[in-house]
Amino acid sequence: MSRKYFGTDGIRGRTNQWPMTAELAMKVGMAAGAHFQRGDHRHRVVIGKDTRLSGYMVENALVAGFTSVGMDVVQFGPIPTPAVAMLAQSMRADLGVMISASHNPYADNGIKLFGPDGYKLSDADELKIEALLDESIPLASAQDIGRARRVEDARGRYIHALKSSFPADLRLDGLRIVIDCANGAAYQVAPSALWELGAEVIAVGVTPNGTNINDGCGSTAPMLLQETVVSAGADIGIALDGDADRLIIVDEKGEIVDGDQIMALIAANWAREGRLTGGGLVATVMSNLGLERFLAAQNIALIRTQVGDRYVLEKMREGGFNVGGEQSGHMILSDYATTGDGTIAALQVLAALVRSGKRASELLHQFDKVPQLLKNVRFSGGKPLDHAEVKRTIAQAEADLAGSGRLVIRPSGTEPVIRVMAEGDSADQVRDVVDRICAAVETAAA
Repeated sequence: MSRKYFGTDGIRGRTNQWPMTAELAMKVGMAAGAHFQRGDHRHRVVIGKDTRLSGYMVENALVAGFTSVGMDVVQFGPIPTPAVAMLAQSMRADLGVMISASHNPYADNGIKLFGPDGYKLSDADELKIEALLDESIPLASAQDIGRARRVEDARGRYIHALKSSFPADLRLDGLRIVIDCANGAAYQVAPSALWELGAEVIAVGVTPNGTNINDGCGSTAPMLLQETVVSAGADIGIALDGDADRLIIVDEKGEIVDGDQIMALIAANWAREGRLTGGGLVATVMSNLGLERFLAAQNIALIRTQVGDRYVLEKMREGGFNVGGEQSGHMILSDYATTGDGTIAALQVLAALVRSGKRASELLHQFDKVPQLLKNVRFSGGKPLDHAEVKRTIAQAEADLAGSGRLVIRPSGTEPVIRVMAEGDSADQVRDVVDRICAAVETAAA
């Protein structure tokens, strides 16, 4: 069954344009509420959001939908996505909802759903909710309409969970840390957790106004973090995205450390400590070949999935892995969280930094990346990857890279774009391969 509303990470789109309208949000509340009313207990949903202006509209619409079918609602206000997942489980809720479009601009928004176990919904559950969206959903009787209330200490509960993930024998005293919260969901909790653990905290991206989330700040725009780390003489910088489920790190020299390097550090440390489960880590096809070679030298396997943190998590659960993530900075450490958590991953890096006694630039660059190039080719229709000349060009490129590199070609799941990525030991060869394939796709799509 094809998906009409749900993408790889919930429902997402430009606010007040289909499907991200108040009308659909209310219907999602009704459909998800009806689907998850299982058993004879009083049913409950918890809702968090980031700092987008449209969050008020979407939240109120969802509350109306859930309460109309008899489900009680607990509202948290601005709080990271992983906090919603954690609190859905700890508060014995039937469902958790996060209102966020993650790293997208403020005009976009989205709805992510979590089950009572704190994990993102299965495909089966999403498809059942989709089916209900196109049906007439029975409403609760007048006496059974749900109630809504706000819980003011949700952020405090999450801060406690963050600190509990940090080794009890360590402190962050003496570390000057810049934290960029992207004017998003973690603007209160992340700086507070670092300060409570003893760090000197320099916080940027912590003045949300409804329209400045991810605007020139956060993990997708790390220049602000780089400049602040260097100018403040900080030991390390951490940038989160709008809903704080991913991070990018900057060393004391202002150099960016991406998700591949972070995964390498955590996996290698945990393997030495006997904590790494599954015999390896899970990453996507976009992770650098240098990571794979680094791990292989330490007898740590790299298991690759298609792009998307939900696919990483699925493979982790299947194989019993406790470290996974994406080059873009999604980090899933299943010992502590059921979904990506940028702040928890950052605390693991900080713990390694404290234990090592090294500078961030010495510790965080675990391997040398091989040259990697990604280009996007936009097309107006059809299936250019099915074109005979495109297939021939791809086959030749794969033969050219055999033994010295990789090729990943995939259509975007959210826009009419073909993504062409190659990596290998020769930057010139990588560039030539990508350019040849892009030219073939452009010709086929013309």
